[in-house]
Amino acid sequence: MKTSPSSTKRQHVVDTAYALFKRDGFHATGIDRIIAEADIAKMTMYRHFPSKDELIVEVLEHRARRFERQLDQLAQEVATPERKIAKIFDWHERWFSSPDFHGCLFAHALAEFGDPAHPVFQAVVRQKNGLKRRMQAILEAVMPPRQAAGAAAALLMLIEGATLMAQMGQPTIDSARKAADAIIASARAVQ
Repeated sequence: MKTSPSSTKRQHVVDTAYALFKRDGFHATGIDRIIAEADIAKMTMYRHFPSKDELIVEVLEHRARRFERQLDQLAQEVATPERKIAKIFDWHERWFSSPDFHGCLFAHALAEFGDPAHPVFQAVVRQKNGLKRRMQAILEAVMPPRQAAGAAAALLMLIEGATLMAQMGQPTIDSARKAADAIIASARAVQ
């Protein structure tokens, strides 16, 4: 399937904005800077993204889709629910040590857009809830839905905490992994 020049230009804007937002923040990065870095006309920008908020939401959704595809691939590699959860932690461990790691773009967005009614805030909630639902669905293969929901919420808190610690230069993924194993074992025991 051939990509249209319009969708290629749109993706170029998203990629450029992603790099700038990740490095400098959402509020600190102006539309004029994105236009200059992407080397596009102002009309092109506004044709694809009538507002900066729409661009930010698209950047976050693009990042969320990329993350979901990566987790989908990892899930195909392993069979047991415990190994699937471990693979999610493995992904985070690789990310924390990559040169591309600057903390969680979604957490940064949440810090800058604290109004729950704001579309950026809602995009963050969708991504975080999506990860939690993924882990819950994995765990429902070995425990009742209520226990799976509680365990998934706790696992998400571990991942978020480990991400923050990694951003501070204090990697704790091994501790998070051990805590995840204990959470899963405890939730399975409640059955």
